[in-house]
Amino acid sequence: MPARPDAVAALPAAPGVYRFRDDGGRVLYVGRAVELRRRVSSYWGDLRDRRHLRRMVLRVARIEALVCDSAHEAAWAERNLLERSMPPWNRIVGGLEVPVSIRLDPSPEAPRLGLAPAHRPAPGARCFGPYLGARKVKLAVSGLERLYPIGHAGPGRTAGERELARVRGGHDTPVAQLASAVESVLDREPTAVAGALAALTARRDAAAGAQAYEAAARLQEEIEALRWVVAPQRVTAPGETGADGDQDVTAWGDDVLVRLRIRDGRLRAWDQETCSRPVPGTRAPDGWVPFLRRNADLAARLATLPVR
Repeated sequence: MPARPDAVAALPAAPGVYRFRDDGGRVLYVGRAVELRRRVSSYWGDLRDRRHLRRMVLRVARIEALVCDSAHEAAWAERNLLERSMPPWNRIVGGLEVPVSIRLDPSPEAPRLGLAPAHRPAPGARCFGPYLGARKVKLAVSGLERLYPIGHAGPGRTAGERELARVRGGHDTPVAQLASAVESVLDREPTAVAGALAALTARRDAAAGAQAYEAAARLQEEIEALRWVVAPQRVTAPGETGADGDQDVTAWGDDVLVRLRIRDGRLRAWDQETCSRPVPGTRAPDGWVPFLRRNADLAARLATLPVR
C-alpha cells in the first residue's frame, strides 16, 4: 500500500463524512466516521476484510471531509448523500440504518412511549425524530421508560405494570408530568438531557457496585443510545433551514467555497469549488455558521494537500 498522505493528518479526530475523488474529480466513495482521522487513515493500512478497496485507494487523488457535531449527524449526512447518488465503490443506497421515529402518546388512560416506522403521529400523540438505527432508538426508549415509566402508568394498567411503575418511581406521578419530562429530553433541553443522563449513570454505577454487571452493561447501552438520540442532527431537521426547508447554505475560506444543498430539511448535496473570493449572495443561517465555517477552513487545508 502507498504511504499515508499528508491530507490524512489534516483531518480532525471528530465525527464526520468523507469522500475520495480521482484525478478527474469523480467521486469514488463516500463514508462516515466516528473519528475522521483514524477511519480515513485505515485505508492506507491493513484493509483486512476490505481488501476490495485497494484498487480504489490507488486511484484516490483528493480527500474531502465534513466535520459533524455528532456521530448521528454524520450517519444522517452519509445516508442523505447516498440516497441521491451512488459512487462506484459504495454498495448500499442510504447506508445501513433504517429511519425510525419515537411516538409519545400521553393519553391519561393508556399512555405509551415507543417506536413508530414513520413520522405520522396518531391524534393526540407526538412524534420525535426521525432517528437512524432502530436498535439504538429502542435502547433510548428503554432508558427513558426506566426514568419516566409512562408506559406502565394510567388506570388501565395491569397490577404487574402498576408495580413496575412503583418500583421505577413513577406510580404516583401524573401521566402529564411523565410525558412532559420525556418531551423535554427528546426536545434536547440541556437541563433535561443532563438530568436524564446523570440519573441513568447513577443507576449504572449502583448496579456495578452491587456486582449486577449485566444490568450495568444494559444501562451503559441505554446511556449511549440516549446520547445518540439527543445528539445534533442538523442535516435532517425539517424546518430548521427556512419555512420550506429548501435552500443552499454556503461558506468560503481561503479560495474554497463549500455549498450544502438542503431540500425539505435534509442535506442532499455537498459541493466544493475553488474561487478567489466569496461568491456574492453566499449565506449561512445562524444555526449553520459554526458548522460551515469550520468545514470551509478544513476544505481549504485539504485542497492544498493532494493525495498524490
